[in-house]
Amino acid sequence: MKVLLVGGGGREHAIAYKLSSSPLVDELLCAPGNAGIRSVARCFPEIKATDLDGVISLALSENVDFVVVAPDDPLALGMVDRLNALNIPAFGPTAAAAQVEASKAFSKGLMKKYSIPTAAYETFTDYDAACAYLETQNMPIVIKADGLALGKGVIIAKTLEEAKQAAYDMLIGGKFKASGSTIVIEEFMVGREVTQLVFTDGEHFSLMPSSQDHKRALDNDEGLNTGGMGAFAPSPYYTDDIKQETIEKVIKPTIAALAQEGRPFKGVLYFGLMMTPAGVKVVEYNSRFGDPETQAILPLLKTDLMEIFVACANGTLDSIDIAWEDAFCTTVVLASGGYPGSYQTGYPISGIDEAQEGGAIVFHAGTKMGTGALDGAVLTSGGRVLAVSAVADTFENSIRDAYTAANCITFTDLHKRSDIGRV
Repeated sequence: MKVLLVGGGGREHAIAYKLSSSPLVDELLCAPGNAGIRSVARCFPEIKATDLDGVISLALSENVDFVVVAPDDPLALGMVDRLNALNIPAFGPTAAAAQVEASKAFSKGLMKKYSIPTAAYETFTDYDAACAYLETQNMPIVIKADGLALGKGVIIAKTLEEAKQAAYDMLIGGKFKASGSTIVIEEFMVGREVTQLVFTDGEHFSLMPSSQDHKRALDNDEGLNTGGMGAFAPSPYYTDDIKQETIEKVIKPTIAALAQEGRPFKGVLYFGLMMTPAGVKVVEYNSRFGDPETQAILPLLKTDLMEIFVACANGTLDSIDIAWEDAFCTTVVLASGGYPGSYQTGYPISGIDEAQEGGAIVFHAGTKMGTGALDGAVLTSGGRVLAVSAVADTFENSIRDAYTAANCITFTDLHKRSDIGRV
């Protein structure tokens, strides 16, 4: 098959890395791709992931057999719907199903309607009403932009003043534009977070190894929220009992609820969970692979990823047995200094080959190829630049190996946390 992968981050490089070894894939294309993906796919950097017309035109002109839509934005915009209308097979949910991520108000309403455990919450579009509600609540409290915000639309306010400021920034200040025109205010849950991703064809599902990411920019979970500074899989804290509770109380009801609502979900459904003293509760849904969780999960996959994608699209996921390595993987993100705030790009990166000599995998996220005097060099081009993943027989060894590899890589203003897997 000729396969087109949509996206250009670290998650997409991990997907491309697996697809490139599939016997079902004769040729891999990627739009827009990045400097790492270009080593395993033909990239089209001029076509952005959110350019639905551009992606559709590319799929038609290249006569692709299958399209994998990885990021949240094109899914919410209806890229899979457009592909389905043209009878081009695709992996990913429709826009209606992708609402579980695109609208937090929708997802919380779905959970309430179908008794899926989650934090208590209220939804607001009016700032004064939000403030009046906040004055009746205990702190800390969580303020969420309703729509997509690159993983940055969640504020944990420790004081009433911080909470009101967050509500102001979203509802009046336009911090997240249309995504913040509606906000969800919910109780602050106490416990350890864990992520459970599943493949699903709308009816059947298959669990991936559990994982945990680190959202805060600085060590000891301090600093601003980011898209993710590292991850590990599986989580040693996610016991078999908790997994079974999650299946029965969260995963099965969610997939059934979406089908009941006329929004059958095909693709990867992401369950952000909190293991609270009162049991597992849903923090959030995502409608795709997480980033950087994917870079920690897919290196453990033994089954052909393309075979899984086709089965999800065809509704035949129950016909294949998905196998995983009995091992651990830790991923360390290397970011541009200043991320998630302002940062400079265009710096040459060195040490990538050395980092991979010991068996680690370096996934590119915000990278590009240099030109002119820097022709052939890999340059920084984003906030999160690289993700270094290492698989090992024990959790501790995977952490050690990931940092040994990550320490080989240098570029100006490089920033990484030193405690991934340890907090």
